[in-house]
Amino acid sequence: MSKERLQVPESEQQVLWRVAEEQEHYTLVFGQAIEHFLDGMRDIERRIVNGGEDPDQIFEEVSGQIDGMLRVCAQFEQETADETIVKSTRSYFRKRTHALLSKSYAVNRCRTWPQGHQGDFMTLETAYREAPLSDGIGYFLDKYVLNLPLAHGVRGRIEMLAELLRQELTARKAPRVLDIACGSCRELQDIVPEIRSSDARFTCIDLDNDALNFAMDRLSHAELRPDQVTFINYNALRLFDHDIATAEFGLQDVIYSVGFFDYLPDDFLVRLLNALYGLLNQGGKLIMAFKDAGRYPSQAYHWLLDWDGFRQRRTADFERLLKQADIPAEALTATRDRSGTILFYTAAKA
Repeated sequence: MSKERLQVPESEQQVLWRVAEEQEHYTLVFGQAIEHFLDGMRDIERRIVNGGEDPDQIFEEVSGQIDGMLRVCAQFEQETADETIVKSTRSYFRKRTHALLSKSYAVNRCRTWPQGHQGDFMTLETAYREAPLSDGIGYFLDKYVLNLPLAHGVRGRIEMLAELLRQELTARKAPRVLDIACGSCRELQDIVPEIRSSDARFTCIDLDNDALNFAMDRLSHAELRPDQVTFINYNALRLFDHDIATAEFGLQDVIYSVGFFDYLPDDFLVRLLNALYGLLNQGGKLIMAFKDAGRYPSQAYHWLLDWDGFRQRRTADFERLLKQADIPAEALTATRDRSGTILFYTAAKA
């Protein structure tokens, strides 16, 4: 009769010790990866300063260094179950790399939030313009950020929004349009003729006065009557209350927002979408844009940048939330921007 070795279950304390040892190993390996990354980036920077390097080759090397580091970040996330540790390590990574990576205007802006919040209007304007604003290695870091999937998505999103609005204005006479968390209102620049010919009335709301002033200044050169685009400093969360929203803005023919919904928790988003759908006139349209986390890796935004406020939602999440908001499935149409990372839903009010 053979003797089998008795398997003694680990105690809770032993499990904690083992996890701690594994975490210490992951942290040590990750720290070494950071130093290797910085050494590689500093070498590239020295070569840029010395001159004579091929810019395309330099960009390829910078991209390779960052991509490799982000793969390590992704692995660290997979091997570390504790979200608190992941977040603290992300913070350490940004602090350790800031002296070098902050030479990029784009990276620095997305890490320091000059307007006090993530994804502000000037950050998005930087993506729209698609032009590096830094020198030296900062130029190549800018270029890297401007080529991230969501940077392409931001540009594709504004193009698709302008087209959807153009279609709505062409089909309507004197429509009332509400733009929620309007930012710089870049989409309006492309549809000035349609705004004029349809006699539309746009109400653009945002809490950021700088964004409102920027948009107002830009549109001041368009040939529109003053009453065709109105800018209001307003907290969009007040729109949760149907009575307040109706009293302050009245029923609308088109309501839209791009970007804002991504930052709201599920329960808030459901309430807001339900309220906005109820604020539509018969035949009105609610246009919604969401970042589809199934179409891009998150590490560039959570580690390289400090831009983790937008929710990591996928198609199934959007469908669930729209259903919970009591928006009929038959009222919905869906389409994507040219990058594929942004999913648009249009809800028609019967």
